[in-house]
Amino acid sequence: MYQWMVWFHILSLISWFAVLFYLPRLFVYHAENASNAGFIEVVKVMEMKIYKYIGVPAMWATVLSGSYLAYKLGFDGGWLHAKIFFVLVLMAYFFTLGHFREKFLADECYRSGKFFRMYNEVPTILLMIIVAMVILKPF
Repeated sequence: MYQWMVWFHILSLISWFAVLFYLPRLFVYHAENASNAGFIEVVKVMEMKIYKYIGVPAMWATVLSGSYLAYKLGFDGGWLHAKIFFVLVLMAYFFTLGHFREKFLADECYRSGKFFRMYNEVPTILLMIIVAMVILKPF
């Protein structure tokens, strides 16, 4: 059962990160093409579907399977506590994407494409830290 849960956790994580990498890129296009009404309507649908139908289920699948794995490991070691902390930061980042999506939906998001290009780097940094925690178990 444990190995199957690791498999499921990795697949969930990959799906969640696909959203974490792609949704801010959609926000870049949305912000930079605000005057193109037809394009904006299509992007709003894309943003909703990727967040609601892929991102939210993938995030919860990742969190729940990860919780099971952490339970089986016994929560021993500071590396696991650090990893959980960074996963919580990642979840907060994900919810900020939902906030920006709602702002775009209401045509009230005035952040620039440049802002979202920079914001898109956050999950990459967190992914490097989280994977390092798992593989290196530094403390």
